[in-house]
Amino acid sequence: MPTPAYAAPAADQPLAPHTIERRTPGAHDIAIEILYCGVCHSDLHTARNEWGNTIYPSVPGHEIVGTVTAAGKDVKGFKVGDTVGVGCMVDSCGHCASCAEGEEQYCENGFTGTYNGPVFGGENTYGGYSTSIVVDQKFVLRVGHKDHLEAVAPLLCAGITTWSPLRHWNTGPGKKVGVVGLGGLGHMGVKLAHAMGAHVVLFTTSPNKVADGKRLGADAVVISKDAGQMAKHANSFDFILNTVAASHNLDAFLNLLKRDGTLCLVGAPEHPHPSPTVFNLIFKRRQLAGSLIGGIRETQEMLDFCAEHGIVCDIEMIAMRDINTAYERMLRSDVKYRFVIDMATLKKPAVGATPNAV
Repeated sequence: MPTPAYAAPAADQPLAPHTIERRTPGAHDIAIEILYCGVCHSDLHTARNEWGNTIYPSVPGHEIVGTVTAAGKDVKGFKVGDTVGVGCMVDSCGHCASCAEGEEQYCENGFTGTYNGPVFGGENTYGGYSTSIVVDQKFVLRVGHKDHLEAVAPLLCAGITTWSPLRHWNTGPGKKVGVVGLGGLGHMGVKLAHAMGAHVVLFTTSPNKVADGKRLGADAVVISKDAGQMAKHANSFDFILNTVAASHNLDAFLNLLKRDGTLCLVGAPEHPHPSPTVFNLIFKRRQLAGSLIGGIRETQEMLDFCAEHGIVCDIEMIAMRDINTAYERMLRSDVKYRFVIDMATLKKPAVGATPNAV
């Protein structure tokens, strides 16, 4: 099945039109016409081989919303015409302890990414910068939102990446939760923690993001470069979600945790963070943790929660042909807060189209 797409041919070359082959749907497969695909920072890292594991040609995209166009004879729970999503995974071993517990993202044998193949190496896979995709039904998600489907797409990565640790560490009413950084991940962390009933404090280095942080649901905003503001919150947080994908001093946030509090990292910096001071951990029994996306069951839970509470991402729509410009803007944090590609522009490129904000 020849399928139009955009691909990075090499680390030092821009993404360009490309044709890929999609498999004919099998008995358990679902074929999906892709309507929208979010742009994740991981897409840029992979396209430019910044993590050193890219298989070329690389077709990024793992924040997919589309319509079912065909379903295999053994597919249950989905039918032609359904609105569905596909996130960061399209397969896992299915039999290890993590898979058995619905935590496919931690598959001991390595889950298969929606693009760039299995975690531990193997045949390439092609993601959502394309007009269609074929996915095993186990990795297809129901989308309950009735409108703003374009703004639902980033929930499949940015949403679940922040939801999973917030749920795992039982944030909610009575908990003081910090969110570090107001970008694609951070803005979803604020929205979700607020909707879950926590007292939410946003940490940002940018004074011009104070108003936006409060609009998104933060009860307070702290300028993290201001030592006085930071000191007022010492030893007070149950949980801090750190979404920043750049190397920085973690001690500043560890000091804000109360006894048994947790600082959880979800950003993946190109260079390691400086090692935190051990005393900041052991004297308060604090935890420094990390979290990956979420399993299929948990991702479905997140989507259902967001549909019930009317939560979507703040996005800017772009045409497929503008992806390289979007990457450069993303590096400058020049987007509020996630780019989403209108895949109709790949099928029938619009003339003179301009971005739309949602």
